[in-house]
Amino acid sequence: MAPTKIMIVEDSPVAMEILQRLFKSTPEIEVVGIARNGQEALAMIPRLNPAVICTDFHMEPIDGLELTKQVMANFPCPILVLSNSVKSDDTKNVFALLQAGASDIYPKPVGGDYAEYEAIKKRILSKIKLLSGLKVKAKPLS
Repeated sequence: MAPTKIMIVEDSPVAMEILQRLFKSTPEIEVVGIARNGQEALAMIPRLNPAVICTDFHMEPIDGLELTKQVMANFPCPILVLSNSVKSDDTKNVFALLQAGASDIYPKPVGGDYAEYEAIKKRILSKIKLLSGLKVKAKPLS
């Protein structure tokens, strides 16, 4: 089976390194593009055609919420938001992202011990596999 093509949109070099290491550790995922913000991502998406986009929430000049809105209006595909601003007590952010069309939301992985890293890796890879089979519909900008 061909690997799932994903795009990473992340402005933190440390988080980008963690995500790249996580995704490169499995043959089931192919990172086809890396962008430092939503503006870069929007320019790359039509050419790369990722099956899933993994994005952060807080970025400049275009954040994860605006990126989600633009992607769902112009290039609909599943979006997994990985951010420290989408924990259970951040209901406002979570609701806004889901309403904009994000497919799933998960706290951004941070450093930790090996067992914790492996558990997080397993959950994120499972989410990407599930999302790669998801059919999403365009959502007009509002």
